[in-house]
Amino acid sequence: MKRTLFFLILLIIIISCKPGKVDRTKEDNKEFASLLDEYFNERMQLFPIEATLNGDNRFNNLLPADFTDNYRQRLIDFFNRYQESVNVFNRERLNDNDRISYDIIKHEIEINLEGLTDFHLYNSTYYFIDSYMPFDQFSGVPLLLGQMGSGTVIQPFKTVTDYENWLQRVTAFSSWVDSAIVYFKKGVAADHILPKAIVKKMIPQFQAMVTDSATKSLFYEPVKLIPASFTDTDKNRLTEAYVIMINQQIIPAYNKLAVFFQTEYLPIARNTTGVNALPYGDKYYDFMVKFWTTTNKTPDEIYKIGLEEVKRIRTEMEIIQTSVLFKGDLKAFFEFIKTDEQFTPFKTSTEVLDAFRRIQARIDPNLKKIFNKTPRTQFEIRQTEDFRAANASAEYSPGLPDGSRPGIFYIPVLDATKYNIIGMESLFLHEAIPGHHYQISLQAENEHLPKFRRFNWFGAYGEGYALYCESLGKDLGLYTDPYQKMGALSSEIHRAIRLVVDVGIHTGKMTREEAIKYMMDNEDISEERATAEIERYMVSPGQALSYKIGELKIKELRDKYEKFLGNKFILSDFHDELLKDGGMPLNVFEKKMDGWAKR
Repeated sequence: MKRTLFFLILLIIIISCKPGKVDRTKEDNKEFASLLDEYFNERMQLFPIEATLNGDNRFNNLLPADFTDNYRQRLIDFFNRYQESVNVFNRERLNDNDRISYDIIKHEIEINLEGLTDFHLYNSTYYFIDSYMPFDQFSGVPLLLGQMGSGTVIQPFKTVTDYENWLQRVTAFSSWVDSAIVYFKKGVAADHILPKAIVKKMIPQFQAMVTDSATKSLFYEPVKLIPASFTDTDKNRLTEAYVIMINQQIIPAYNKLAVFFQTEYLPIARNTTGVNALPYGDKYYDFMVKFWTTTNKTPDEIYKIGLEEVKRIRTEMEIIQTSVLFKGDLKAFFEFIKTDEQFTPFKTSTEVLDAFRRIQARIDPNLKKIFNKTPRTQFEIRQTEDFRAANASAEYSPGLPDGSRPGIFYIPVLDATKYNIIGMESLFLHEAIPGHHYQISLQAENEHLPKFRRFNWFGAYGEGYALYCESLGKDLGLYTDPYQKMGALSSEIHRAIRLVVDVGIHTGKMTREEAIKYMMDNEDISEERATAEIERYMVSPGQALSYKIGELKIKELRDKYEKFLGNKFILSDFHDELLKDGGMPLNVFEKKMDGWAKR
């Protein structure tokens, strides 16, 4: 009886192991991996500036007008084709890593197809932009080209081929501008028009690029950086070519934009604030909320969360106010922080940058206590370039794992004597270390991930994590000064306020002026900065929601796992798992993290 039972069990095992019946859930699927590589490579060719940002130099000479109807159709065909290819695979037969890739690529394809087909949008370096309004004062090729042409950030200028690639790319800018003007005019006919307040900010940006001499142009900077190893023939040839390019391509193109917006577009620009004024504005905003938060939360739900968070954080601010013995209401405390001389100690921009470097030195010994892994990508602190500083916020520009480009923390310093120290610590944790620099660098450095995941971006995950990092100040030896803790709360309430004002301006609950006032009433922010912030949200609907929605999800999961795991919960391990698989939609992220906690 025992032998019969043994052979019966053996027979069942043999049958279950026949070809086609093998459980391959623990194996890498080579066909799926090949598909992901093909998708990434083709995507890079379709999005060549994104490729350059990723350090992929194969398409550094390309500058397509990706907002045109013909180009958008190419994108639709691309995503449709890969949707069919992905659907061939059975998700349940993939291993854990491939299942995450499957869920991410499905989401990426579906959201792109929805934007392209339903809302006349196009995806430009992870931002959805209305093709009838292909750039604005905050984002788009005219500004990005200036950054790239400066010669020190994104576009490489190390070989003769690099210099020739840039010449080809910039030469295409003139026709790019012509196409953009055509589509802005199409937008006027279709009632897709930028707000007047935004257009007024764009015109000086274009005018700043128009110089009376090629050598004064920002685009002449690469000439100054020509390597000594180049032959004299190449040096002279490239210098002459760049001068011609600036005089005949760059200056006329930017001048054409300045004239068009000043004389034709500004007079008919709309006086309304939000996208609800556009023909399909409400549905468009619902889509952008879904895109940026990677959730199904409605604008009204997010608006209520914002109000609750503002109320909670104000209460914590009042505790700080009491602890420093300040007499007066919270608004008076904001005014004191903004104007008292003790909070503006700087005389030069170098002093501001050095203060951030001291913050980096303070947290460095403590990072290894709560993070097991450190990026190998280099990191620098720089001042934001003059041509874009007026409308810029502090930001992070990603580096590359091969060391060819450092991660850069940019700080706009318009007047060092007015630069306020409040919030510098939380700002560094968010934009620099361990915020964006850790997350983006570790993701790009992880060669176990397919390339489309190493270089992707999801706002709710990336910005949510960076905002979460602001809460780690105490663990990293910061926030010992109550005013810096106040700065951290100011930063947090700023992101909570965004939930209120972003929904408010794009659903008609608030005008531009009302949103600016609400922001100034609830945080220590100048009118100039509040105006720049609100005008940023006006042209990037939904983007400002991603920070707080993502942060709340990460904090929710951390709290859940601390209770679930008890003394088995180790913060550094949580952070490792949080970061190791790169960016993804929040529902995919939560599923992955739940699996980690159970294991």
